[in-house]
Amino acid sequence: MTLHPNPALLQNLYWITLIAVVVSSASAVLKAGFKQFDLFGVIIIAIVTGLGGGSLRDMLLDREVFWIRDQMFFIASLGSAIAIFLLARVLVIPQRFFLIPDAAGLATFGVAGTLVSLMVGAPWLVASFMGVMTGTMGGIFRDILCNTPPVVFQSPLYATVSWAGSLLFIGLLYLHMDVTLAAIIAGLAIFIARLLAIRFNIKLPVFKFKE
Repeated sequence: MTLHPNPALLQNLYWITLIAVVVSSASAVLKAGFKQFDLFGVIIIAIVTGLGGGSLRDMLLDREVFWIRDQMFFIASLGSAIAIFLLARVLVIPQRFFLIPDAAGLATFGVAGTLVSLMVGAPWLVASFMGVMTGTMGGIFRDILCNTPPVVFQSPLYATVSWAGSLLFIGLLYLHMDVTLAAIIAGLAIFIARLLAIRFNIKLPVFKFKE
């Protein structure tokens, strides 16, 4: 399944990606903040988180990296980092609050990654996995730089809901649903499913050796 770029589709992709960059960068600042990093450290982690997953996706798909083509995404990540850095000085933010913008970033980047992959002609299964990678790799980079085990490997359902949402998005497109509506439904499904998994601690089975 290949989606042919048109002005409306490209506009949808632009705004979905911009929102994803902002919320993912915000989650990184909150996570890094509890490590007591200085402003420069916080900005670096925010940029790596907000732009990392999409950068890896674009390199694998052999397309121009999105934030190099349009620096507005870089500016959005930088602005989000500085805004949250300052906001945290006047508001009390619970330590686990970063999971909310993280879930929003997972949802928006998951949809954006799938959409981009379909636009360059990737097979549907590969496109769905590109959505997962776009949504999760920034968080993996963030956690590695913060010297903590990546959330994606041990948290309540994370990559699983991203992959399910990406497949849902593709399924809705196969049913000829409008791209914008399909993106909203799939994105909300990922976001809500992730928050429910956190609330009720729903996890995949962990690896165990037989004793």
